[in-house]
Amino acid sequence: MAIYNLGSVNIDHVYRVPHLPEPGETLASTSFNSGLGGKGANQSIAIAKAGGHVFHIGAIGNDGSWMVDQMRGAGVDTQHLAVLDVPTGHAIINVDDAAENAIVLFSGANFSLTEALVNDALSTAGTGDWLLLQNETNLGFYAATLAKSKGMRVAYAAAPFDAGVAVAMLQVTDLLAVNHIEAAQLSDAMGTDVADLPVPQVLITYGAKGASLRSGAGVVFVEAYKVDPVDMTGAGDTFLGYFMAATDMGRPVKDALTFATAASAIQVTRTGAGSAIPAANEVEAFISR
Repeated sequence: MAIYNLGSVNIDHVYRVPHLPEPGETLASTSFNSGLGGKGANQSIAIAKAGGHVFHIGAIGNDGSWMVDQMRGAGVDTQHLAVLDVPTGHAIINVDDAAENAIVLFSGANFSLTEALVNDALSTAGTGDWLLLQNETNLGFYAATLAKSKGMRVAYAAAPFDAGVAVAMLQVTDLLAVNHIEAAQLSDAMGTDVADLPVPQVLITYGAKGASLRSGAGVVFVEAYKVDPVDMTGAGDTFLGYFMAATDMGRPVKDALTFATAASAIQVTRTGAGSAIPAANEVEAFISR
């Protein structure tokens, strides 16, 4: 099977700071680097590095050709990544000495996708394939509706969180991916317990505590690996990408959760987002150490 990821591609501008800025504060950074990021690109790279077959659907500006090269180098199929006359999306990321971050996004080309692009990208998809979505592009609901009509399964990461968008997406979602804060926010918005969210599977991450998958078969939970984090940017994307690849390749739920948890544990010990995602053999070695 294949995973079609309708997702953002951003240029990440990462500033290391002694602490996250307070309102009105001017703060000098101790270092700076720029590289490939965006929740969608991170997820696609993670899927590919985990051994999955992933088509990335998205858009960049004329300034982003180097990003295509990096995604292809990681094993991502980029034939549906359009180049538009719109600036590439970017993120301003502050990371403090405790590895916490604060992020400001500029959507750019990510919100300039067309229905024609989505139609073309999904024209070769079929029953059993996955469509993966998050909230950093336009046309998420349109793409999910089209995917369901083709017999595809839809995975939706409700981030950056928007209650209205998330509630609407649940009706076309097979797998909902949220962190524990987003899960609570969605439950509050719907006036229901997490266990009663109207979606077949709910994947929840709990940061340093672990992750769980809730489905009709019950709840499977795995603990997180203990590491000393350097940069938490992209950890959730790495986890989801690895979990999606493992699931698509037929791994049992607990094995898929362990695989994904180990990948994100390695990723947070490195700086950057997409460039910090480990390869599958590194993850397997980490698990078996």
